[in-house]
Amino acid sequence: MTPEELEELPSVRTGIDVLARDGYALLDGASVGLITNHTGLLRDGMTATVDALHQTPGVRVKALFGPEHGIRGLLDEAVPDGTDERTGLPVHSLYGQRTEPTGEQTAGLDTLVFDVQDVGCRFYTYISTLGHCLHAAAERGLRFVVLDRPNPITGVGVEGPLVDDTRLSFTAFHPIPVRHGMTVGEIALLLNAERGWKANLVVVKCEGWKRGDWWDATGLQWTNPSPNMRSLTQATLYPGVGLLEFTNVSVGRGTDTPFEVLGAPYIEGRALAYDLNARGLPGVRFVPVRFTPTASKFQGEPCGGVNLVITDRNKLQPVRTGLEIALALRALYLEEWQASKFLTLLANRSAMDGLLASEEYATLQKRFVPDLRAFSRARADFLLYE
Repeated sequence: MTPEELEELPSVRTGIDVLARDGYALLDGASVGLITNHTGLLRDGMTATVDALHQTPGVRVKALFGPEHGIRGLLDEAVPDGTDERTGLPVHSLYGQRTEPTGEQTAGLDTLVFDVQDVGCRFYTYISTLGHCLHAAAERGLRFVVLDRPNPITGVGVEGPLVDDTRLSFTAFHPIPVRHGMTVGEIALLLNAERGWKANLVVVKCEGWKRGDWWDATGLQWTNPSPNMRSLTQATLYPGVGLLEFTNVSVGRGTDTPFEVLGAPYIEGRALAYDLNARGLPGVRFVPVRFTPTASKFQGEPCGGVNLVITDRNKLQPVRTGLEIALALRALYLEEWQASKFLTLLANRSAMDGLLASEEYATLQKRFVPDLRAFSRARADFLLYE
């Protein structure tokens, strides 16, 4: 199939595709700092935003800024500064020693452009990088352009407790729920308003995406947003299974299916699967498994655990699923499971107290539902898509 024929295939146009179609006029004459990584691609799935902007007459890309995992998305550690091999542009890391561009790094720029694919979960750090960069733009009078992208797990699902004001961090940048149901452009609008930054913010909207669309309805190529986020299924489960990341449970890193399995050497998979299936969670079933991670937590140690099987993604409540798993671990492995570290990503003291008290989910949920409803009302002012 020719490039021209590929271009005619139906698919969502992301912000960079809309910008390209319009001849990059929005950035004509601009001195640009580009925040991006390997997910910054045009709809052909091959042309990088870095290359497209660098090759466009009238657009002066002077610096690149990389989020967690680096510009090429290959690292699972602190990311160093460097130089982009293709363009020779300096690459400034925003994951490691710093999380926000310095004044020296933005000197000579008038525009920051953000093009990174998010996965729709609060503790996935790309939206924290978005927030830090938007703040830098506001402080220095720079225009901030977000090239928007779809939320792969839909823009409908909003679930879980909000962050306590005292627990803000790089994995909890702003008081939003675990599953926020927003695009990066919408989050930028929310942050700019609720933080009172008054940045010169421009969002280049997607075309053809609707709030209820999953990634597989977009016609766009899936590119792993990070080394252990390898499928839409894993992104769908991540807001729940990912909550367990800091506890002494493997969430499948070092296996072929991260976030689709979880376990530990002290877990008996059949017992955990029985308990979880008895809870009747919507849209998901649990199968006992054994696995041995080749990396990360419990590397080289046989683990008992469960494989999560999505039976209806539209009924699945991933955050509830994660909380119910935590309640099951609390019931079955009170001594072995390090429950206290669950607070790291949950970031809500009241919900954590409910977990430690072994409350049933229906009771625990009452602790955060009022705030969740208030957020749902507030976010309506920043939604860009039907």
